[in-house]
Amino acid sequence: MADDKAAAVELPEPDGEVCIPINVSEQVEFCYARGWTDGLPVVPPSRALVDTMLAAAGLKPDAVIAAMPSRKVAVTAEKIAANAVMAGCQPEYMPVVVAAVKALAAPEFGLHHAASALAGPTIAVIVNGPLARKLGINATSNVFGPGVRANATIGRALRLVLLNCLKYRPGVSDRATMGTPGKFTCCIAENEENHPWEPWHVERGFKPEDSTVTLVAASTMMQIWNYGNHEQLLRAIGDALSFLGSIAILGQTPGAVVLGGEHAELLRASGWSKKRIREFVVAHTGRSVAALKRTGRLDGEVTAADETTMHYAMDTPDDLMLICAGSPIGALSMVMPGFGSSKTAGRSPAVLIEAGA
Repeated sequence: MADDKAAAVELPEPDGEVCIPINVSEQVEFCYARGWTDGLPVVPPSRALVDTMLAAAGLKPDAVIAAMPSRKVAVTAEKIAANAVMAGCQPEYMPVVVAAVKALAAPEFGLHHAASALAGPTIAVIVNGPLARKLGINATSNVFGPGVRANATIGRALRLVLLNCLKYRPGVSDRATMGTPGKFTCCIAENEENHPWEPWHVERGFKPEDSTVTLVAASTMMQIWNYGNHEQLLRAIGDALSFLGSIAILGQTPGAVVLGGEHAELLRASGWSKKRIREFVVAHTGRSVAALKRTGRLDGEVTAADETTMHYAMDTPDDLMLICAGSPIGALSMVMPGFGSSKTAGRSPAVLIEAGA
């Protein structure tokens, strides 16, 4: 550990003695040389900055936040704090980053499948509850875009933890063929103001005053532009979740839909419940076995029966996550199909944010 003037927390174990520079620009280059960055410059993690980050979450440096048997590592609070500093987080963001790391370790999420897949999914951080508003995590205009520090740095901190603590490095254990820009950072809050239904975390059994983090691994993100009625909109969403080139169509993995303001209002006016919406969407994710064979997604010759035998992108309506975010203006929503071949991997349980725990 170095003093306040130098880069502080050693992330990968050093090979022999390390001479840490004092000049800030040299510290940034030092971080590059050690392989600690995502390709963008980082904030050198001084002892003082790391300690401030830990204090904001009430955590001791050696507290084990998440054990990752698949990676043969236990991630400590100090390691998370160092990566949060490097990502540019404010100290008050630390509890959210800690909760996101806990979500990574949830068996249901399927960490290794999500982080090492050739599909290279985006791991999106979804924040619910009062803390999202307190921290200013964007839930409205340009919600997946740049411009808001909390969104940009919280998502980036999780990516740096994956790189530096869990060793998911591009071309090595991160084997993504293409990857996505969302692998740099992806963090949003649900827009719970004037919500048509109960927010995601309340639907999952938490209180409205609780704050939670959920991770979603998405093979891609597609904007849906639709000025039709509610059934026409939902048919378009079902189509996007099951397009023939999707890596998710055969695996029947959980998907997510982020409804923009105009679409949320359209569905509110329809009077349809979330349950009915899910059932309708999933019922319209079907593709005929014939279509799957013609596009090489399934092997074999097309038979007459294949023309009417349907395969669906999800097993049950419960596999579809529905949240609201984005601008109130524009008939646009974001569809996030699942990935891979696992029916369970790709979405974590909602993890309660416990500041000072």
